Amino acid sequence: MKISVKVNPVQPGDQLPRASKDYLLIVVSVVSIFLTVLALATFPARSEQVASQLFTRATTLLSAPVLLTFLAFVVGSLFIIFSKYGNIRLGSGQPQFKTVPWIFMFICAGLSSATLYWGLVEWAYYYNTPGLNITAGSTEALNMSIAYAFFHWGFGTWACYAVGGMAMAYYYHVRKHDKLSLAGIIEAVTGWKASGPIGRLVDIIFLIGTFGGLTVTMVVTTLTFSNGFSNLTGLENNFAMQAGIVLLIASIFSLSSYIGLEGGMQRLASMVCWGALFCALAVLVVGPTGFIVNNTVNGVGLMFSNFLHMSLFTDPSGSGEFTRNWTVFYWFWAISYTPAVSIFVARVSRGRTLKEVSAALLLGGSVSCWAIFGSLSGYGIDQLIQGQLNVPAIVASQGGEVAITRLLDGFPMSTVATAFYLFVMVIFLASHIDASAYTVAAATTRNLPEGRDPSPFLRLFWCVMLALVPLTMIANHISLKTVKTSVILTSIPFFFLLLIMAYGLVKWIYADYRNRSAQDIEEESRLLGLNLDVGSENRFLDGSLETTASAYKEPTPTI
Repeated sequence: MKISVKVNPVQPGDQLPRASKDYLLIVVSVVSIFLTVLALATFPARSEQVASQLFTRATTLLSAPVLLTFLAFVVGSLFIIFSKYGNIRLGSGQPQFKTVPWIFMFICAGLSSATLYWGLVEWAYYYNTPGLNITAGSTEALNMSIAYAFFHWGFGTWACYAVGGMAMAYYYHVRKHDKLSLAGIIEAVTGWKASGPIGRLVDIIFLIGTFGGLTVTMVVTTLTFSNGFSNLTGLENNFAMQAGIVLLIASIFSLSSYIGLEGGMQRLASMVCWGALFCALAVLVVGPTGFIVNNTVNGVGLMFSNFLHMSLFTDPSGSGEFTRNWTVFYWFWAISYTPAVSIFVARVSRGRTLKEVSAALLLGGSVSCWAIFGSLSGYGIDQLIQGQLNVPAIVASQGGEVAITRLLDGFPMSTVATAFYLFVMVIFLASHIDASAYTVAAATTRNLPEGRDPSPFLRLFWCVMLALVPLTMIANHISLKTVKTSVILTSIPFFFLLLIMAYGLVKWIYADYRNRSAQDIEEESRLLGLNLDVGSENRFLDGSLETTASAYKEPTPTI
């Protein structure tokens, strides 16, 4: 068959929709966020009680559906990688970013400084309260502790991001919708107007949920950093220090956000990921190398051999607390980040194929987490086995921040190690919030053309807001547990919206490409990669059109 092509479908003189700030959404969202913070500060005990009760009921009711959905996301993401649909190209032209920085930006958008926090101590929580009805404190619990860390930071989380990201990217680059927002894609699938009551509510919940998740991450990082910095310098760990840390982080991500994706975010993401990988490599080389390697390999093996059981473990004959408090909590936490990650993935993936997006998220994200967790957790586990530091006991009695400080104190050249760890943690958080501020700015911008960025001043505004909320929380001693629970509750609507997005992706691909052969899709992808547009009138047909692509000859490469 032949495929028609159009060279440079958007010419310099073409009229593009004018982007404008959605002031109503901005004002309503800001007011809603601060009213929520005010309520948590005014009624802390009651807020914690209500949030805890709602969380228990919601996670008990939705455990099975959420577990099944995430397993389906993993299967679906792998299917895209290995099927003909993986060659569907998102827009035309060459990718805007090189592959490694592109994957690094995904990692920074989907993860945060919490990776370094949990990388050192998460295994200790699983050792104290293991899943799969394993005896706490046993050898089996110790072996499975790293496997569960790999599981929670592996395929499930990244498959959720992959499905959401592919759906948003397909909607934006292939279906050519100009509203890069959660409400926009829901309108495209269901017909519910983005400018209507439901669409507005969706965007407001998205912004509140995004702020909540980022606030929790920023507060945890601030407390960990202040504890480590106080131990490093001898200065008092007080609000002044914590406020200074928040302002430092805010200044970094604000500057990066104002500069833009290519000048700021791309460089910051590369710095963060190389720094995090260097942390893991340093621990591997200087620490108990043999044990870390063996423990990591064993953990990966246990995760894969128990993957189906871990994915569907509901503990029906027991209390189900582990599943609710860890697996379902993590899956809802991933869901709360998915809208923001999806928007970011769509923005930076023009010119990529669905296969590349799915593989970068599912495989690139998972393997990176396994490398970091394998090294950092292996060091802590070895400290326990050798009798040098009982990390699980410290975690249970004094908290993760203290355990991390004690672990870093035991590392060779502890002062340098602590300083570098804290530096990477701050930059990691800054890059994560930078990506999130971008997505929030995009969601509050109307008619954002493909390839264009939101206003730098709007991005800067959201950066300032993302600093004020955690500062307010720290100053008023608002319970972090309550905020975490509240974030999970706000992500429950996202679960159903994510199902709609997944349905839309399947529906669109089926309608657009079900009758296209693998060779046809691959050829179309090749032409689009050469900045040739096959034309909306021909792209989604069954291949029966006689067109002019066969006459096209590739330019001779020049050296």
